[in-house]
Amino acid sequence: MPGWTTGRTVRVLLPAAVCCALVAGGFAHRVELSALLGPVARGDAAHGGYVQDPGLADRAGADVREALREEPAAGARPLAATGPDRAAAWRPSDPLEARPVPADPAIGALFSPGFDWDGDHHCSGSVLHSPGGDLVVTAAHCVHQGGFRTNLAFVPGYRDGVAPYGVWVPTRVEVDPRWIRSSDPDHDVAFLRVRRAGGPGARLEALTGAMTPGFGPELPAPARLVGYPNDSEEPLGCANTAVAAGPAQLRLDCAGVPNGSSGGPVLTGGRTLIGVIGGLDGGGDELTSYSSYLGADARALYERVTTGPAG
Repeated sequence: MPGWTTGRTVRVLLPAAVCCALVAGGFAHRVELSALLGPVARGDAAHGGYVQDPGLADRAGADVREALREEPAAGARPLAATGPDRAAAWRPSDPLEARPVPADPAIGALFSPGFDWDGDHHCSGSVLHSPGGDLVVTAAHCVHQGGFRTNLAFVPGYRDGVAPYGVWVPTRVEVDPRWIRSSDPDHDVAFLRVRRAGGPGARLEALTGAMTPGFGPELPAPARLVGYPNDSEEPLGCANTAVAAGPAQLRLDCAGVPNGSSGGPVLTGGRTLIGVIGGLDGGGDELTSYSSYLGADARALYERVTTGPAG
């Protein structure tokens, strides 16, 4: 069906019984994509923006909070985004295959509770440094398929059913209009401004730290990716050299990066974000991961969402 994304998100599959029922009914009523993916909203399709309905956000946040344990991370300290971006001695993974890694406070799982054919968490995301301290970056296909998904919640530092830094819901979502018009893989990036579900509190970045934006990265570059498989309760990571894949894509060859990793960060130099898993082929295949190149268009989108009102 046009518009379906079968990449690193959980694949959207109709159960056979539903398919048969639709065929038997002669498709008397057109089945809209929104009915298959759960709650979606049109938003401002011309500009690529959506201001989240507070009630829908609170409902999604409450559902996720009920399913998880909110236990403060003992002794955890956020890793700052500002200052020199120093990393430990970098080397590629050996073998070049994703393996479990420790949970990072600024990287998390993106949940979509309710009936939408996805698992409990369907994508990944990371906290990105911003003036408001409330910004999450992920892949556009994680938040917009046939409309803006209205049942999203972000859990930073997630592991084994625990939300050590709370549950966060969008107030505003921004994608490139070209993604809305044609699911253009060269623009598979989204920015979410978020607030804490269930009540006021500190800004997200103050609790978790954040990644530093690295727009217009020079390639090749040593890099690592991190993501949450939708069938796992811990993140996976892999390191290799990120290279250009044409003028508008970044490629990182690592095996074993499964569905659910979409939207996870591609990082260089320690904590500089140069990509999010997505882009070509919905994020890649069994051996390769892609990201839209974060150039001038992504920078403009970032500036638009960070300078406008939160919601």
